[in-house]
Amino acid sequence: MKIAYHMPNPDSLNAYRTIYNGFKNAFFDLGHEFSTFTANDNLADFLEKNKPDIFFTATHFYYKKFLDFDLLKKYRDLGMKVFVKIDFWDSPMNKGRINEAKSLKDDIDTVKLIKKELYGDIFYHVVEQGDGRMKGFEAETGYKYHTIPLAADKIVLKDIFEERFKVDISFIGTYLPQKKDFFNSYLFPLKNRYNTRIYGQDWSFGDRFIGLVQKIGQFFNIPIVKSLRKPKLQLEDEGKIYKSSLVSVNIHEDYQRKFGGDCNERTFKIPLCGGFEIVDGVACIGKYFKEGEEIIIAKDEKDWFEKIDYYIKNPEKRLPIIEAGKKRVLAEHTYHNRVEQIMGIYNSIKK
Repeated sequence: MKIAYHMPNPDSLNAYRTIYNGFKNAFFDLGHEFSTFTANDNLADFLEKNKPDIFFTATHFYYKKFLDFDLLKKYRDLGMKVFVKIDFWDSPMNKGRINEAKSLKDDIDTVKLIKKELYGDIFYHVVEQGDGRMKGFEAETGYKYHTIPLAADKIVLKDIFEERFKVDISFIGTYLPQKKDFFNSYLFPLKNRYNTRIYGQDWSFGDRFIGLVQKIGQFFNIPIVKSLRKPKLQLEDEGKIYKSSLVSVNIHEDYQRKFGGDCNERTFKIPLCGGFEIVDGVACIGKYFKEGEEIIIAKDEKDWFEKIDYYIKNPEKRLPIIEAGKKRVLAEHTYHNRVEQIMGIYNSIKK
């Protein structure tokens, strides 16, 4: 099948980069054709050239600026199905995060397009059904949303140890304002107790400033500016870091712990790479893994430090959990699994 994926800036450094690559690698590996619709492409020319069976896009305001809904309708009438990653119906995001979408319920124009059957055919989110952030979407739009959780990319991420990444504790992620208090209480104190390394973006004021300039460059598609920052790690390095750490900690945003309906890619990536994960308490993780057997979940601050200390001092206790966690991810939580889910949805609506 021919798959088209809307990714305005494939070189973006945020989570969309790894999600995009995960889907791309899985679709290719499963024998599908895959093309990327970027900010440099003209939609009419792109669709005429590639004639996709499935076109992935999003309701995010940045994605919307590249879409022509009359043109999409023309190709949908010819059989193309449009899968739309929707924003939270009632967003908990901090208003200061300028690159994040506002609540979908407040985006009147987008809601009208959905209700008029112009935006797409299938609407999906990473959050589980019944999550409070999505309450009202189906009643207002007339569409259900499908839950397609994040996953791990088994093509790029490998179970490989490297001495240069050997460490007691590692964390890979972006410094986000809504994680500030949690970082101060849960992450930074680890540096005083163990050999700890933190990788990722925005960990200094200078990096955050350059990142802001880059986001502006991406929004207006300004060459050079939109690619100011380069990845600090190669995609394959992430797996090596997880494998080479005694403990890889995973931290979510405050709203994820509050609502419990979604978790990040790290949740799945760490076990896939043969890493040992200790994660903060997000309810849906208990649906994806057997707690205590396939993953270690810390209930509170005291439990967090006690569990980390226990497994640092007793590394052999990690081994059966590492093995079981990897087995679970390979069976249920790779992007190959998500592609199979998507193809099932597609076949159910194909005329």
